[in-house]
Amino acid sequence: MLKRVIVGVFLVAVLILIGYTLLNPVDMGALEGYEPEAYATGLGLLPPVIAIVLALITKEVYSSLFIGVISGALIYSEFNLELTLNTMFFNEEGGMLSKISDSFNAGILVFLVLLGILVALMNKAGGSAAFGKWASKHIKTRIGAQVATVILGMLIFIDDYFNCLTVGSVMRPVTDTHKVSRAKLAYIIDATAAPVCIVAPISSWAAAVSSSVPADSGVNGFQTFIQTIPYNFYAILTIVMMFFIIFRRLDFGPMKRHELNAYKGDLFTSGEDTADRMIEERVSKKGKVIDLVIPVAFLIVICIFTMVYTGGFFSGVDFVTAFGDADASSALVLGGIITIIFTFFFYLIRDIITFDEFMKCIPEGFKAMVAPILILTLAWTLSGMTNLLGAKYFVADIVSGSAASLQSMLPAVIFLVALGLAFATGTSWGTFGILIPIVMGVFPSGEMMVISIASCLAGAVCGDHCSPISDTTIMASAGAQSNHINHVSTQLPYALTCAAVSCITYIIAGFTKSAPISLTAGIVLMLATLFCIEKITGREPDEEAKN
Repeated sequence: MLKRVIVGVFLVAVLILIGYTLLNPVDMGALEGYEPEAYATGLGLLPPVIAIVLALITKEVYSSLFIGVISGALIYSEFNLELTLNTMFFNEEGGMLSKISDSFNAGILVFLVLLGILVALMNKAGGSAAFGKWASKHIKTRIGAQVATVILGMLIFIDDYFNCLTVGSVMRPVTDTHKVSRAKLAYIIDATAAPVCIVAPISSWAAAVSSSVPADSGVNGFQTFIQTIPYNFYAILTIVMMFFIIFRRLDFGPMKRHELNAYKGDLFTSGEDTADRMIEERVSKKGKVIDLVIPVAFLIVICIFTMVYTGGFFSGVDFVTAFGDADASSALVLGGIITIIFTFFFYLIRDIITFDEFMKCIPEGFKAMVAPILILTLAWTLSGMTNLLGAKYFVADIVSGSAASLQSMLPAVIFLVALGLAFATGTSWGTFGILIPIVMGVFPSGEMMVISIASCLAGAVCGDHCSPISDTTIMASAGAQSNHINHVSTQLPYALTCAAVSCITYIIAGFTKSAPISLTAGIVLMLATLFCIEKITGREPDEEAKN
């Protein structure tokens, strides 16, 4: 009955819009300089708010973002259906087609597909499986198994999807041998995915952040990303926290029960029949460690080369300037294509993959990246609708009239807002795609702009880290073959602890405007918090006690 009522209301609304459009035709040729009555008002923030509320209710990202886009277009067109459709798809400043056709954005989408193809190739060639077997013979301790997983996760910093799709399959046999719970493995995978990618200059995240900086702002997006790295407290403190809990054998919350059970041989605690385990594909039996290491190392090196190439290094520009002026999108695409070609011939020479198998990996890699491509496209369009409604100017007007002390608190506020938005939608990219233009409307330049953008990025990663509907969270539990609910429940206390310390650190940064001072204060506070937790909860048995 309720479904029929909803459908009926929807049909009536559509009919009303059609009637209104027919009675109020729009001259498309006379729209130059058009601004809706809602421009630079609070209504400009309504589309992202609608997307957040729907995501909280439905737990579904795609439809929520799409409805947010529609609502923005309706407000912009003042409910004229013809103008709504033209705005959504064809508006030159914020429409979906203009966002996709933008060369920088298109480059990011292509790079995502290339990453998917590379992962499929390495899995098919057996490189990931071979590395796992090698590591299980050379890593002797439980702490060593966890540290090796962290290091591998940090080395695969090109993309979080790349990380999750590789680290789990590589390290799972190693951590199982040393009785590390699957929940702990999933946490390490998740914590070395987005938190590492967001501070890595050579990554799809760097390109995505750069593309979120408005082109008309006069600010170099990539240089700004580099400047935010020392202020990305959540990412840095997450890494500090991981090493502390591993070396101190400290776990708390639900994770402690999982780890104590793992000592006894139960790696799952619950959900032993994990239906969400990844299906193992048939891979080459000839795969060796070099079949994973060499393609990944080549990708990193060639991306650095293409970065400085697009920045003019070979035209006489110094290395640092060339890296800052690099066209990240073009460089990553060039690096990805060259790596795919190199890997293809490398595998053919080693006779571990056939031409037919290589060609099958291309659509497999594309399909693996459909979800992030769709999310990114919708997020770009939603951001475009928000910009068309002048939301950033509305927020800027409010903040510009506030006291200086309140402005110093804004990085912490932005961190919390980004956290909530990313948690609700399950996407970091969509979050900073929405918030960065608004942040830059408040702080167009200077150190506060850098700190505020960094807090936006950190909050987006934190919310994504906590969200049960995040793609990265889901893939981390799948990569570890851990029950998804177990992963979410065990990771949440760790992420929230780090979030609380990060929020306080952003308050410090807002007043000091100094990366060394605020980061040092954050690390000290993080370690002090963990020592207090250790004093309360105690440590796990030592290495000899596990047997």
